[in-house]
Amino acid sequence: MAETDPAELERRIERTRAELARTVDEIADRVRPRNVARRTVARMEANAKQFVMSVGDRIGDAVGAPTGAPRAAGPEGGSEELWEEPPPLAPVLVGVGAVLVVGAVVLLVRRRRRG
Repeated sequence: MAETDPAELERRIERTRAELARTVDEIADRVRPRNVARRTVARMEANAKQFVMSVGDRIGDAVGAPTGAPRAAGPEGGSEELWEEPPPLAPVLVGVGAVLVVGAVVLLVRRRRRG
């Protein structure tokens, strides 16, 4: 008969109210514009870092050997060493440009929200 006890019902109601209040507070905190913006910026920064790391890995894979490393003897089989040409800078510049664009977009979004 504990289910029909008025004191037990009141305790259950109060416990449910407290849980509901916590849930509503958590939802309100999650959808607060400042927190949404903070999570969005953090996600963009993480994506930018991952992009830069992947570009760096691809450049490292494309280069293979360190810049200026000796290759082999000359075509006549002499003792003359040939030096590899440095890798092209285009992939590096594209990666740096992409990071700059992402950074500029983040700054513009922050300024528009302030003003």
